Amino acid sequence: MGGQDADVVVVGGGLVGLATAHALAGRGSEVVVCEKEDHWAGHQSGHNSGVVHSGLYYQPGGLKAALATKAAAELGDLCSDWGVAYRKPGKLVVAVEQHELGPLGALAERGRANGVPVRELSPAEVREREPYVRCVGALEVGSTGVCDFPALARALAGRLAAAGAQLQLGTTVRSLVEEASGVRVVTSRGEIRTARVVNCAGLYSDRLLSARQRRDVRIVPFRGEYWALREDRSDLVGGLVYPVPDPDLPFLGVHLTRDVHDHVHIGPNAVLALSREGYRRRDVNPGDVVDALTYPGLWRMARHHAATGVGEAVRSLIPALAIRALQRMLPDVQRSDLVSHPAGVRAQAVNRDGQPCDDFVIRDDGRVLHVINAPSPAATASILIGQRLAGLVTGTVSQG
Repeated sequence: MGGQDADVVVVGGGLVGLATAHALAGRGSEVVVCEKEDHWAGHQSGHNSGVVHSGLYYQPGGLKAALATKAAAELGDLCSDWGVAYRKPGKLVVAVEQHELGPLGALAERGRANGVPVRELSPAEVREREPYVRCVGALEVGSTGVCDFPALARALAGRLAAAGAQLQLGTTVRSLVEEASGVRVVTSRGEIRTARVVNCAGLYSDRLLSARQRRDVRIVPFRGEYWALREDRSDLVGGLVYPVPDPDLPFLGVHLTRDVHDHVHIGPNAVLALSREGYRRRDVNPGDVVDALTYPGLWRMARHHAATGVGEAVRSLIPALAIRALQRMLPDVQRSDLVSHPAGVRAQAVNRDGQPCDDFVIRDDGRVLHVINAPSPAATASILIGQRLAGLVTGTVSQG
C-alpha cells in the first residue's frame, strides 16, 4: 500500500458503513472501519421501526425506488443465510378520511411504476386483516417486511472481522486531511493514512465536508418518538399499518409496526432535536443548536413547514393530542394501552434553499466519497448501497 495503513477507511459503523466495508473487502481492498461508539448500529441503524420498505413511496426512476424495490426482494434470503431475524407480513396504507383517497390512489400508481405489488382493499377487507383499524380504503403492499437491523449490522461486522478488516470501535474521526499521497484520517486514537475514505457518518456526515460544501447542505436532526403497545393489548395491531403520507415531507407519518419480536411500536413523529443525539427532550447540545440556527436552510425550511413543525412539537409535549390523532386510525387505543419506547434521531439533509433532501445525496470529491443523506430506506437497501459505494470507490460504477 505504499506506506499507507489501508486502501480505504470507512467512517461510521451503521448499516451503510458496514455494508460498504463488506463490499470493499469482498473486492480485495484492505479496509478500516472507524465507529465512535463502542458497538455497531448505535444510532439510525439501531433506532428505527425495523421495516424493510418495498419502494412504494419513492419517485420513479430515483435511486431510492430502484434500491428499495430490489432490496425488498432479496433481503429475506440474505437474512436467512446469515441467521438474522426477518419476516414479510406485508403492510396496509390506510385512508382514514374521504379526501385521502385521491392521494392513496396516486400512491398506488407510484408503487406500480416502481414495480411494487399493490392491491386496493375495501374497508371490509381491511377489517378481516386488521379488525381494530378504521379506514375508508387501503392499499395492501405484500413485499414489505420487518428485520432485526442491529443483528444485521452485527452479522456484517462478524463477516468483516473474518475477512481481516480492521474494526475500530470507540474511534471518533475528527478530520480528514488530503495530502499528495492520499488522505490522513485524524482520529481520537491516532492517525490512519489511506488512499480513499468513505464518509458514512450519518448524523455527523456533514461535519467532514469542507466549509465551502457545508454552505450548501447541512444535517438537521429530527427526533422520532415512539410508543409501544402493552403486551396484553398488542392484539389491537396484527401487522404493519401506515397512514397516507404528506407528499411535501420526507416523513411517512405515525405508523403501527409489529416487529420481528412481536412487539408493536407506534411512531415515529418528527420533532426538531436540540442535539444530534437528542433521543430525549432534555438532550441539548449547544454546539449542535448553534450549528443549526446559523444555517439559512433551517430558517427557510421552517417558513415552508411552520404549521407542520408546530403541530408535531405540540403533540410531542401533550400526549393527549397525540393519542387523539392516533385514534383516527385506531379508535380503540387508550393512553393506558401505551408505554414509552426509545426514540430515534433522523439525520435529515437540508439544502440552502430550505428543502429537505429527498433522495440519497452522495458526493465524490476524488479521494473522499461523502454519503450526506441516507434516510429510509437506507437500512432496507444497505447491502445494495454498500455495493454501489464500493463500485464508486473502485471505479466499477459511475456516479450517474
